[in-house]
Amino acid sequence: MSYLDNLENTLKSLESRDERDPLIDERRETERAGALAAAPWADRLKSSAFTRNLMDAAAMLGHKLRAKIYMAWLGSALRFDLRQRRLELRPTAEGVVAVFMEGNNEIKSRKVDLESSPDALLEEWVGQIAL
Repeated sequence: MSYLDNLENTLKSLESRDERDPLIDERRETERAGALAAAPWADRLKSSAFTRNLMDAAAMLGHKLRAKIYMAWLGSALRFDLRQRRLELRPTAEGVVAVFMEGNNEIKSRKVDLESSPDALLEEWVGQIAL
């Protein structure tokens, strides 16, 4: 197979891939715009005193409950796991949103004030868990 035949086959395969999903560029651009809009809130979430205090309070609460609260950064989101329940802090273009989950199902969500105390958020989350 010559170089030109190989090039032609490659171009045809790229064209057919674009024909299968014509909205892929639009989706990528939308995701990129969303990530750029949320970037300032992601930075504030990672560097705020609210987050440090929330992690400290979660560790102390886990010790009190005799249960391990797992904490992890997943991209720009902060996740807390306790048994089958999750609390995720997700930065969005409008601010940081707390998402309460059971398994992979979202129970509820609400906006978080990074200037407030994290204790109320933890109590709201742990209050939903049958201990």
